Amino acid sequence: MAFDASVTPTKQITDMKKGPLIAVMIIGAFVAVLNETLMNVALSEIMVQLNITASIAQWLTTSYMLTIGILIPITAYLMQRFTTRQLYLTAMGLFTLGTFIAGVSPNFELLLAGRVIQAAGTGIILPLMSAVVLALISPEKRGRVMGALGVVILFAPAIGPTVSGVIIVYFSWRMLFFFVLPIAIFALLFSWKMLRNVIDVTKLKLDFISVLFSTLGFGGIVYGFSSAGKGGAGWASLEVLIGILVGCVGLIFFTIRQNRLEHPMLSLRPFSFPLFTIGAIILTLTMMAMFSSMILLPMFLQDGLNISALQTGLAMLPGGIIMGIMSPLSGKLFDKYGARWLSRIGLVIVAVTLLLFSFLDINVTLGKIILLHSFMMLGISLFMMPIMTMSLNQLPKEFYSHGSAILNTVQQVSGAIGTALLITIMSRGQEAYMEKFGGSYELSLTSGVNQAFLFACGTIVFTFLISLLIKDTSKVKQP
Repeated sequence: MAFDASVTPTKQITDMKKGPLIAVMIIGAFVAVLNETLMNVALSEIMVQLNITASIAQWLTTSYMLTIGILIPITAYLMQRFTTRQLYLTAMGLFTLGTFIAGVSPNFELLLAGRVIQAAGTGIILPLMSAVVLALISPEKRGRVMGALGVVILFAPAIGPTVSGVIIVYFSWRMLFFFVLPIAIFALLFSWKMLRNVIDVTKLKLDFISVLFSTLGFGGIVYGFSSAGKGGAGWASLEVLIGILVGCVGLIFFTIRQNRLEHPMLSLRPFSFPLFTIGAIILTLTMMAMFSSMILLPMFLQDGLNISALQTGLAMLPGGIIMGIMSPLSGKLFDKYGARWLSRIGLVIVAVTLLLFSFLDINVTLGKIILLHSFMMLGISLFMMPIMTMSLNQLPKEFYSHGSAILNTVQQVSGAIGTALLITIMSRGQEAYMEKFGGSYELSLTSGVNQAFLFACGTIVFTFLISLLIKDTSKVKQP
């Protein structure tokens, strides 16, 4: 049985403008999501300046994903226990504090603490943003607003490497945080003045056993797969195996616990709505394709074609810009036509692009890569936010916070899983090429990257088959 409290607009909404509220959500979420990929290019410089190894430096990205993966499932409860204003100000305050600590940190330990505090804010902001939109915007208009949110969810991580590459070339890695800090402070002050409560709250007690199982489950899965994705000992290491095992056991007990509670921390009832379940599966699988672009392509450009980090970031910028432009447009198309054909067209574009990526060689021109990457970002932008909107539109109001938390959680978890799988496939392909043909590092890396892209293509083809189950959603009816 779900929470009795419905995530519905409060009476204050009739006396306020919705635009400023959504704007402050977008600004805060943009800088928060940007930080997920902002550190990737900077790790090498941080390793030198702080005198740490690569395995230690990886914790700056792993800890960010881990914290978000643990915290997002709990936000369904937080959104019903605290007011929108309290929760957003707390989240944005944590993110701002963490950004400042990371920027001034004299050592790795304090830098890591700053990243964890940043991630704690991010983990609250993302599902809160989606739930607020559901509470404020009528179903027939949600597509265009969710499309605007797509600029945050899709565009921000896409341009992260570009922004990071430019800053690292001309400034210190600390500028990555000082660049974000003024924007975070502005969002905090703006929300302090403009934000009002949007969602009715109830004084429900937190089930600490659910929190424990959630932390072990989602945290273990993200940690285990993230550890495998770092390379190192790979899948056979105890670190990876124990993390995944603990995660799976934790998720089993978490599911059993939620189904038995009268007021679950994270209701799994949204999965009883077929289109929500289909949407969640599609989002899970397609996140892997997005990560194939964000992880494999920079590695191929820098290590296979010997292009600098700055050039790599700039090469991926056109695709990010296209995604930022197309996300609001795809939202409007969703309001008019629904998600069925948008998702299928987008998935076909992504599948074809990934197939072409699987034939890359060391003689490929940078212009061709930019063109393929741009088409891939176009395809992703056509279906990502429409699928998310379609999924959430199926739910009754009392499940808004739960559905939002579920979709944000599966995206974080699938990101960790996708990263690990793709890097493993690439590494195995590289090793097999060296054993069979020998040759240069660049040729073996290219072979491994080709195989990883081909796997990602197969994943998208399977996702396309699932999309055939989507019914006509152009005429949205609120449950």
